[in-house]
Amino acid sequence: MAEEEFKKDDGPTGPPVWMLSLADLISLLLTFFVMLFAMSKVKIDRWDEVVDSLSQSIKPAPKEENDEPMASLNIPRVYRKPAMNLDYLSAVIDDAIDDNQVLGDARMSRDADKLVISLPGDILFVAGSSEMTAQAQQALFVLGGVLRNIGNRIGVQGHTDPRPLSGRGKYASNWELSLARAGAVANELKKSGYTDYINIYGFAASRYDQLPKLLDEDARFSMARRVDIVIEPHGGSGIGGT
Repeated sequence: MAEEEFKKDDGPTGPPVWMLSLADLISLLLTFFVMLFAMSKVKIDRWDEVVDSLSQSIKPAPKEENDEPMASLNIPRVYRKPAMNLDYLSAVIDDAIDDNQVLGDARMSRDADKLVISLPGDILFVAGSSEMTAQAQQALFVLGGVLRNIGNRIGVQGHTDPRPLSGRGKYASNWELSLARAGAVANELKKSGYTDYINIYGFAASRYDQLPKLLDEDARFSMARRVDIVIEPHGGSGIGGT
């Protein structure tokens, strides 16, 4: 009896040791699953963003309602005229301008692979201005009648002599005057029916040194005051404009 009482008085018995280890393991597993859930939540959110982005790129944007009346599209086919051989074109232009009083003083030359028609500025314009005479307008209409049938690209270059302007006129410098004269010639060609783009340039007297030096100064100055129509061997844009 004494031994049995002694065994009963050993003190309160606690949980087994293995349960403590199990509790620690469960806590670790719970923490691990919480981390997995948090990570999976981030991935799901990222996936939703990816899906939304793909949906917007694949689906067409909704059409905005427009109260303005829409005309039915009837786009004509653009016909581009073929570029003409410059040797043949030179002969055609020579026949067209030979009998013209204004264009008869024009000079035709070849600059590398380009055909250049040099029109005297003293015949085309009033001195110191870009105002064109009536005879010059009629002459350019005749020349434009030939050029409108070709598909070659055209550029117009204005030139002046080296003497500075007086400053009392419309233009402050020869640069402005040469560009304005090139634009005036280009506009007359457009009026005659030439439909491709025309590039215009104002060189003032920057190319004066390229003129023949055997001429006297007056002849060189007269030759410097000109507008060159430069015809290239390849085609233009096929769209109207200057």
